[in-house]
Amino acid sequence: MWDWRAKEPAVYILASKPNGVLYIGVTSDLADRMANHKQKLFDGFTKRYAVDLLVYYEMHETMDAAILRETRLKKWKRAWKVRLIEQMNPEWLDLFDDSTGEILDGPADRARLRE
Repeated sequence: MWDWRAKEPAVYILASKPNGVLYIGVTSDLADRMANHKQKLFDGFTKRYAVDLLVYYEMHETMDAAILRETRLKKWKRAWKVRLIEQMNPEWLDLFDDSTGEILDGPADRARLRE
């Protein structure tokens, strides 16, 4: 499990449902940002299309690195984004635990830890 209390730059992908509408964002506090998305506090795209399942994320050393990665991911073809998500989270599970506010490891990450 990722240390969700630490503020650290992150790029994340949200989905409305498995293989649904995708949204790519960047933040310095992923747990807080996810809580805001879940509560529908942001007007705009994610609220309008009910995009609030955290299906992928990656942590970065600096905000500049995270912003650069976000910019590049937004230019990717949808199929590439889906493949990236499915490498970490093949079942498209919500990696944000609403009850605790924790950011969970993707299933593929958990499988590697057991090996």
